[in-house]
Amino acid sequence: MAELVYPPVIGAARTVFKAIDLKFDIAGTDNIPRRGGAVLVSNHIGYLDFVFCGLAARPAKRLVRFMAKDSVFRHKVSGPLMRAMKHIPVDRSQGVHAYKNALSSLRSGEIIGVFPEATISESFTLKNFKSGAARLAQEAGVPLLPMALWGTQRLWTKGHKRDLGRRHYPVTIRVGEPMEADPAESAEKVTDRLRARVQELLEAAQRAYPVRPRGPEDTWWVPAHLGGTAPAAPGTVG
Repeated sequence: MAELVYPPVIGAARTVFKAIDLKFDIAGTDNIPRRGGAVLVSNHIGYLDFVFCGLAARPAKRLVRFMAKDSVFRHKVSGPLMRAMKHIPVDRSQGVHAYKNALSSLRSGEIIGVFPEATISESFTLKNFKSGAARLAQEAGVPLLPMALWGTQRLWTKGHKRDLGRRHYPVTIRVGEPMEADPAESAEKVTDRLRARVQELLEAAQRAYPVRPRGPEDTWWVPAHLGGTAPAAPGTVG
């Protein structure tokens, strides 16, 4: 079936990003397979993360179908777009239906995008990962594609106003090599390996990020363990 909506939406996003002069640093896009199913897994620090993950897949000429909470699909503007782009709604009280839809898409050769933290991390550090991504990859017989984003929280994140002005913000994206999800290994162990790899990529993206806070009032987007004033991750000792 022809993709009548997704490519124009990507084009519109690129136009907006050019207009606000985002500075992209993307590495590892050659790790995204040009054909066949895969589960793309990323950290989650901002409301626009799915757009940036999708952009990282474009050099491989792939369209990513994201699993997203069903409330997004009920919105009068985003809902029709999400459905037309064949993203997958997730009702957390009835997750089996979304899981089956994602599994079917993987088996038909699609890339499914998952944020295994299940919500935005307000500390901008990795939360615990849910095992759904690993289980999908195991059952579908496809690889996991680890990815990390950094800088997207400065544009729009939980607890902060949107800042889509012409600020020349850098956005750093790192894509890791595909990881095998062996069905003989427990989903929990696969998830632990996956989280460790995303953590490595996140740290690499943070090291590569070309700017630092402009002053004490601009430290909110930096994690506490890196000297910023973002809320400490739950369970840490201050």
